[in-house]
Amino acid sequence: MREAEAEADADAVIAEAAIVEAPSVLGLRPSGVQDMPAALLGAGLRERLGAVWAGRVEAPAYDPRRDEGTGILNPEGIARYSVDLADAVTGVLGRGGFPVVLGGDCSVLLGGLLALRRRGRHGLLFLDGHTDFYQPSAEPTGEVASMELALATGRGPRLLTDLEGRGPLLRDEDIVAFGFRDTAESAEAGMQPLPPRLRAIGLDEVRAAGAGAAARQAVGHLTTGATAGFWVHLDVDVLDDALMPAVDYRLPGGLTWEELETVLATALTDPHARGLTVTIFNPRLDPGGTRAARLVECLGRGWSARPRVR
Repeated sequence: MREAEAEADADAVIAEAAIVEAPSVLGLRPSGVQDMPAALLGAGLRERLGAVWAGRVEAPAYDPRRDEGTGILNPEGIARYSVDLADAVTGVLGRGGFPVVLGGDCSVLLGGLLALRRRGRHGLLFLDGHTDFYQPSAEPTGEVASMELALATGRGPRLLTDLEGRGPLLRDEDIVAFGFRDTAESAEAGMQPLPPRLRAIGLDEVRAAGAGAAARQAVGHLTTGATAGFWVHLDVDVLDDALMPAVDYRLPGGLTWEELETVLATALTDPHARGLTVTIFNPRLDPGGTRAARLVECLGRGWSARPRVR
């Protein structure tokens, strides 16, 4: 049996969700996304997932000045934070748990991926309204939350592309970018194009195939190679802007709640799924708490499909 298959089989026995709070805004700004863990936990996420609490990783102080050497906000802080978060995620994985990392901004993805990279080669299902593949020169303010996917593939300053000397964290062919709708916007801004070996399934393609079929294609792509599993990254702005306005960078269109639930259920049902990040939800833009409650419901429905016992 392949090593990847053996690991997947071992991890399929019990998959208990373990929540790691990661309220970092180092890759964005103190806009309110740092309040997401408290908001979702307050809305019952831990109970809905039947999860244990696995700790909170505090970020270094935020510096609003753009680093002259890298062109990025808080590069050293993000590098340190990624290692600290990876340590927390590694602890969950080592105990046989399924880490659910609650951001914060999208830069927290690097910590989860670093934890997996310590264990071998893995893939990524990237659910985001944006492709987040900017290079520092094209990102207007130097926010890593717009370039984390590029950094994870080794494109960008070495400080963030070669964490612990393990870079790149991902190979192009081990990634599926799913549900994005920023093609025109990113091209106008001068973002580097997605590499040809990275599987891109934009919103139009999702709609043409149907969310379930598109999700099965994505998971199939991530589980037919030499990887030992895959991470799921959810930026909630992949949802339709009319349904989820509590995000910092709004863009018309997006997935429905039902479509996202289908995608999450498809991904989390697969025993190769290793962990999940949830990012960018801003409770300050959800004063009544209705979106937080609906997001918890969505995550719960996706998680309910996850196999618990062999």
